[in-house]
This record gives sequence, structure tokens and C-alpha cells, in this order.
Amino acid sequence: MIGSLPPRWMRVGTSDSPGGEAAARSAVESALLGDEAALVILFVSPSYDIGAVARAASAAADGTPMIGCSTAGEIGNGTAGSGRVVAVAIGGSGVHARTAVGVLADGAAEAGRAAAQGLIDIAAPHRALLLLSEGLTGHRSEIVRGAYGVGGASVKLVGGCAGDELAMTGTWQIHDGRVFSDAVVGAALGSEGPFGVGVGHGWWRSGEAMVVTESDGDRVFRLDDEPALDYYLTRIGAPPEAFRDPGAWLRPTQRHPLGLERPGGVEIRAFYGVDYGDRSLLCSDMPQGAIVWILEGGADAVLAGTEAACAEALADLGGTPPIGLLAFDCTARRTMLGDDRLPEEMRIIARHAGAAPVAGFYTYGEIARRRGSRGIYGQTLVVLALG
Repeated sequence: MIGSLPPRWMRVGTSDSPGGEAAARSAVESALLGDEAALVILFVSPSYDIGAVARAASAAADGTPMIGCSTAGEIGNGTAGSGRVVAVAIGGSGVHARTAVGVLADGAAEAGRAAAQGLIDIAAPHRALLLLSEGLTGHRSEIVRGAYGVGGASVKLVGGCAGDELAMTGTWQIHDGRVFSDAVVGAALGSEGPFGVGVGHGWWRSGEAMVVTESDGDRVFRLDDEPALDYYLTRIGAPPEAFRDPGAWLRPTQRHPLGLERPGGVEIRAFYGVDYGDRSLLCSDMPQGAIVWILEGGADAVLAGTEAACAEALADLGGTPPIGLLAFDCTARRTMLGDDRLPEEMRIIARHAGAAPVAGFYTYGEIARRRGSRGIYGQTLVVLALG
């Protein structure tokens, strides 16, 4: 370590330089400041050439293990927005990291297991696994179960699904200098300090419960024994074009996710697609026979969820001051807040962080395992506090 840096540290660098290579170098160098880190994490706007960013960042990191992904917006240095590269460096004595990648073509569970393999080489009092997954396909619960099979109940498991600024055409994942479009990248962290995980959303139930009468786990065919897409759109009062226009489904569904009862509370399920052919809804981990509610929310409720997630993550540290916070925030929550109120969320997170830096990205789904082997969320804020 150099100078008066603490034993464990996290530092954030950002850049909105017009070229991907320049932005990557600037962000990584600002995060490292010449120090040796255990891990570098990249959150990259899809407006950049992702390959150029990955190669330049890997060179600037000079062999430091690295993972990253494309985003639906970036969080760093007290601001949230689009069009940047955000780099996070984590290091210090007693901090160790190992990275790995799993390919979804091998099966979701196998991809999760492969991405978690770094945990095998981590021996530390506290361990966490950070997963960044492809954002436009299903079977996310299988990814988490595969990773859980490697880490078990003692490992904090958090992360998010990559985005592409709502283009919904393709997302990217980074492992060292390589770029993938159908993968899960994982970083196993070991530390002498604790990790804390917090989850908050701010949605509430609206109307009567529904039964998932036909699904295959990631595709809902029928709700209350009616075609799922039409029944759901009718229940939320969607405009007529949403029933027939493939470009019109996203905005109304963002404001009305489904709530699924799970042990320990309600998990939010967001839609990542619809099928106008068979009138089905695509969302991850929706078992047949489940009871679900349509949810509603507003900006005030979203901010209350931010307070809850941050408070829970810090409480999980057991009094240890944080060295940094990582935020995995759903892009639908960003839409709910709008540009006018988005700074309020950043101020809430900064207040909880104190002097510690904050970084993260807007996701197409969130990961946070708190109980059992599950841990898939949508339209939720997940916070990882590093102690």
C-alpha cells in the first residue's frame, strides 16, 4: 500500500470521454491511482465500443482481475446518468479476489457454477460472490442456484443483469479483456472485513391476487386461466397499442411489475419480453400455481425503498464502517424517479455511505441471496456494503 491508505479500500473512477479507449484508461487509472488492487469492476455505457473499452481497461489495470458489463445507466462519484465508463477498484491488505466466467449455452445452472468457481480458492473470514449476468434471457434463478451450489449459505451473493439503455437488443459482459454476450461473469471476494447486503423496492399491491395457471418457469402463458398477456394488460389499463405493437409493451409493464410471495417477503418480478404469437409474458422464475399481485409504485415509494436497502446493508456490517457501497438499481426505478428526482436517490445513498465511495449501474434484474438458494429480483435496489 502507498501513503496513508487504510488496510481495505474501494475507489471509483469515471469518464465520459468520447472514445472508449480513452474513457476506459481514464476511469481505471482514476480508480487505481497507482495502487495494487485485488479487483477492478467496469460498468460501461452501451454507447461505447465495448470491446475497445475492455481491452483498454485490461491494459490499464495491468493484470488485475476484472469483470464488468454494459448498463442501462451508470452510478459513480455521486451522480447517476448515461454515457460513461465507471471503474471500481477494491484492494488492501486482507482483500483477495478471483474471477471466472460461465457461458449460458452450457445451461443456466452450469453457467452459475462456472462463474462461482473463484470461491474455491478464496479462504477468508468473510466471502462474497458478485455476479454480472446477460440481461435479456430467462432462467436467472437457475444461475443463482448453480452459484449457490458452489458457495453455499455462508457466502453473500449479489449482482445484476446487464443492460443496453432499453434498446432490448443485446447486452455484454466483460471478463478481463474479453467481451461476451451470453455469459455470467463472477468475482469471488474474500476479506477480513464483513460484507452487508440490503434489498428495497417501494412497490405495493394493487387489486386482487391472480393465479399463474400455466407457466414453464420463465414464460407465463395463462393468468387466472386467461391468456397472460391480454389479461395482464387489461388489468393494468394498458393503452390499445400495447396489445398489438411489439414496441409498446415496455413502458406500461415497467410501472406494473408482479409481486410473488416467497418465504421472507415479496419478490418483484419484472418482464423482459412478451410474445404476441402465443400471448405470453416473459419473466424469470415464475412457478406454475404461484399466487401473484400486480404492483404499483411512485417516486416517494421508490425513495423509501432506497432508504430501506441502504439501511439493511449497513446494519449487516454489524457496526463496521463501510469502505464502499455497490448499488444494483433497476432501470424501471430510474424511470419512476425521472431526471428531476434521480439526484434525491443519489443523496440518500451518499448519506448512508458517509465518506465511503459509491458506484453501480442500472440493471435489467437484480441478484441478492439472503435466505435459501433463491435471490432473483426485478425493479428493486440491491446494495452491497463492503466493510
